[in-house]
Amino acid sequence: MALNLIKRGGAVQEFSIFKLQKLLTDVCRGFPLDSQKPLLNLDEYIKDGMTTADLFNALTMNVLSLTSVEEPEWKNVAGRLKMLALYKQVSLARNMPKNEPPYDYVSFLKYAVNNGIYSTVIAEKYTTEEIAEAASFINPDFDFVYDYAGANLLLKRYLCEYGDKIVELPQDMFLSIALLIEQDEDKAARMAKVKDTYEKLADRKISLGTPLLMNLRRPNGNLSSCFITAMEDTRESIFYVIDQVSSISKFGGGVGVNISRVRAKGARIKGIKNSSGGVIPWIRILNDTAVAVNQQGKRKGAVTVSLDMWHLDIEDFLELRTENGDQRMKAYDIFPQVVVPDLFMQKVENNEDWLMVDPHEVRAKYGIELADLWGKEFEKAYNQLYLEASFGKLELFKFYPAKELLKKIMRSQIETGMPYIAFKDTLNRYNPNKHDGVIVGTNLCTESHSNVRPSHIGEDVLENGRVVRTAEGGLVHVCNLVSINLANIESDAELESVCETSVRLLDNAIDFTRVPVLEGQEHNKRYRTIGVGAMGLADMLAKNNIPYILSADYVDELFEKIALYNIRASVKLAKEKGTFGAYEGSDWSRGIILGHDQIWFNKNAKYPEAWNELFADLQKYGIRNSQIAAIAPNTSSSLIQGCSASVLPVYSKFFVETHGKGSIPNCPPYIRDKFWFYQENRNISQETVVDIMARINKWIDTGISIELMYNLNRNIRAKDIYNTIMSAWKKDIKTLYYTRTIQKDGSSPVSYTHLTLPTTPYV
Repeated sequence: MALNLIKRGGAVQEFSIFKLQKLLTDVCRGFPLDSQKPLLNLDEYIKDGMTTADLFNALTMNVLSLTSVEEPEWKNVAGRLKMLALYKQVSLARNMPKNEPPYDYVSFLKYAVNNGIYSTVIAEKYTTEEIAEAASFINPDFDFVYDYAGANLLLKRYLCEYGDKIVELPQDMFLSIALLIEQDEDKAARMAKVKDTYEKLADRKISLGTPLLMNLRRPNGNLSSCFITAMEDTRESIFYVIDQVSSISKFGGGVGVNISRVRAKGARIKGIKNSSGGVIPWIRILNDTAVAVNQQGKRKGAVTVSLDMWHLDIEDFLELRTENGDQRMKAYDIFPQVVVPDLFMQKVENNEDWLMVDPHEVRAKYGIELADLWGKEFEKAYNQLYLEASFGKLELFKFYPAKELLKKIMRSQIETGMPYIAFKDTLNRYNPNKHDGVIVGTNLCTESHSNVRPSHIGEDVLENGRVVRTAEGGLVHVCNLVSINLANIESDAELESVCETSVRLLDNAIDFTRVPVLEGQEHNKRYRTIGVGAMGLADMLAKNNIPYILSADYVDELFEKIALYNIRASVKLAKEKGTFGAYEGSDWSRGIILGHDQIWFNKNAKYPEAWNELFADLQKYGIRNSQIAAIAPNTSSSLIQGCSASVLPVYSKFFVETHGKGSIPNCPPYIRDKFWFYQENRNISQETVVDIMARINKWIDTGISIELMYNLNRNIRAKDIYNTIMSAWKKDIKTLYYTRTIQKDGSSPVSYTHLTLPTTPYV
């Protein structure tokens, strides 16, 4: 019996199995698959009178359902089908002539600018001839490397829309980003750099941070991923910071807020005892701000609040996200972070009591701002306060067994996945800008940090008939991020080239990004902080037949090379463009790299001669960026890249992501041939993971988003978690991110050939 299909325009078309067979042959090209396998259950998803769009979608989901560790490439075939459907959608949305090729960048750019989809920068910065040359760089084959999950996320979050319809194609996006990234380069070499950046983005060698990928070509878009701010202990400062958080969230940034200066519950206000409600009520306002002001409708607002371990409100802070207790003391949309000094960890080890105090009383009586102290200065002040409290000279304080307090942290982590942990002394020991301030906490994903200080809020003044409140002296940490896709790197030469491009494009972005807060602009001038990260390490290891648990020596050498290439690239930029503002007096200016002098590198580095050359160049030219490397979690962007997230082991060799619109099966890219070399994080001792992270960490000048995963089916004890945290601290790990727990009995890129896929009549 003949089946009829309804085309998009309403016309009736007879179903042809031959067209479907040809389509499947085309999209399976280059993969070791039986291209006709999706037709075996044809009757289950083809119905008389269905639309061609519904048929195409049903075919795509049927292809996706065939994904397995034996035939993982079906997810890539489904991704190709998703891209073909996108071509049709964009063609209709933009009223393109029938049978036109999908890419005409010159025409698209005019369309995007005229309709306010793009800013006018490309047209203003580049000549007509340069834009035409750039258009020739586009390679549509790059559209067909995505698997279904990557293509789906790209469509849903990143491609530009007009009204409610997608009007931008992936290569339009990547080329536009490349043009904008390189806009201020010397014109003699600019187009070559545009091509270099475009190809590395389109070929998935470099993954941009979400704000860069989402906002760069849009009018007035923020490009920075990470922000950290701090509040003083005044009503004016607190609400000023809340406004900062709303501005940052509005423009797509995640933000960290250090709240340690704010007085504790029961503290005096204007001399009146028991007046202060402590930090929790202010955290609840931050919580609601994050909910109310989302990230441009694409993601929820995201705020991590950090509190030092000595703060008297720390116990309530650890209960912020737990289900038990007073609901008026909860903030379920906040990501709590504890800032831990070495002294606390030493007292845990020695089974000693820990002192918690009110920062306001300490300031008032002793003139000490504890939140600004670390290392020996903190120990001196703390020990003085310990004696004062022991003799009853403090009004608000509490002694508590340090080990029991760490147990409370661990209990909250098992129950809620948080708090994150920031080891304050380690952060500041390796801070290259310790001459210019203090690191008080970390960003939302714990991989990025630098000096932060709250703005001093002055008196209201009248300017041009308007009341203006002055805010002076503040610094808000800002960082732009990219990640190198290690799964797609084939040689040391390519790795060095990718590192150089990554550093250049991030440094360029600093010069034209519009930071949502003034204190962030000042930070950019002063430090020029960037974050070159990595993803796909588990894939690179599998590709090279290295089990994750045996990879320590390999990753040590790999990340030494990455550090060498990144720092060399920044020194090269300093030679061309100058150093960051606060260079004089920094570790860099004193011949210190990654916290070590040249002698250390001669004794410990795999490539001492290369480091010696770099030290010589550093002395001669300085360095462009004060902090260069930061490894983010990359949970979503790794889907687009088609690789494993970050530098951790894979969670599972095969998993199904379930959401409101269905289920998406997924697995690592090389699973077919390298099944036994992929090791699952849930089956690995986390102390082993920490050992490998420590090897990477010594070559990373900021941090790594280290998620710990405890599989309770493997007889995990509290002691195991305790030992992992202690091990991380002793091995100079700077921060610990999420704690994942698998409850007992609970569930818890393919090479491609260059191909031109035709537009099918069923799209």
